[in-house]
Amino acid sequence: MRVTKIILIVLITLFAFGCKAEKQREIIDRSGIPVIIKGPFNRIISTAPSNTEIIVDIGQAGKLVAIDVHSANVSGIPADLPLLDFFYPDAEAIINLEPDLLIASGHNPTGTGEDPFKLLREVGITVVYISMSKSVDEMYKDIEFVADLLDAKKEGDQLIASTRAQIAQIADNISQKTSHYVNRPTVYFELSAPPYMMAFGKDSYIDDMITIIGAKNIFGNEDWLVMPSAEAVIERNPNVILTSVNYIDDPTGEIKSRDGFNNIDAVINNRVYMIDNDSSSRPSARIILALRQMSQAVYPQIYE
Repeated sequence: MRVTKIILIVLITLFAFGCKAEKQREIIDRSGIPVIIKGPFNRIISTAPSNTEIIVDIGQAGKLVAIDVHSANVSGIPADLPLLDFFYPDAEAIINLEPDLLIASGHNPTGTGEDPFKLLREVGITVVYISMSKSVDEMYKDIEFVADLLDAKKEGDQLIASTRAQIAQIADNISQKTSHYVNRPTVYFELSAPPYMMAFGKDSYIDDMITIIGAKNIFGNEDWLVMPSAEAVIERNPNVILTSVNYIDDPTGEIKSRDGFNNIDAVINNRVYMIDNDSSSRPSARIILALRQMSQAVYPQIYE
């Protein structure tokens, strides 16, 4: 009888180790880096607000033990989480939090391309990177990736399905009510004000969002991140100007007062609008707010 019990204990132990071994696998993270996964993960650090929003929206906020400073205003996070520097995270402070997973951003590596989390990998903490999404479809893949990491596939699938449905509803509403339009409205979406004007060109989720609402990005033929001159914006003469700049007083008024901008149709017709910075700058399911604001700004007549 005693021998039988010992055999059972050994078999149960081997089974447990076998199950644990099955959890270890190699994946390719969203930046293309091979990573050995040794889940399950129960203590997570997020170093970018878009990743934090995904974690919260798939019901995994309770596993967060720290976030970056820009994630502090993400609704749904636990109270009083430690805040980390977005660009220069303190590896020692992170190790002291005893995380088993760190979900990093493509913004975190230094200008030299050095991995700031190399030490974490060396002490056995799993680190994965999620690069800046270049489209809404890539954003869905980010959600799917995080959900798979955290054993929350069902919740990830539901979030993707819900987001797809809301985006389709916005696009269909615009399409039905603007089918008679001969030309698509042209849009300039400003991310940064002078002296460092900045916008997104092709292969960016902002350009994708402009396309979703049936409009045309005036810099849609330019590569990814664009630093346009005032003359380039004036020359392209957008019908609508959108801005997510939130670090100066009266961003829309500042745009209207720029030299030469009084010749732009958007300024002449008072079509300069503020778009929520968080929703438009973080590729997560929460871009819905920005999409709705963008569609209402570009097509006010169909929302009257």
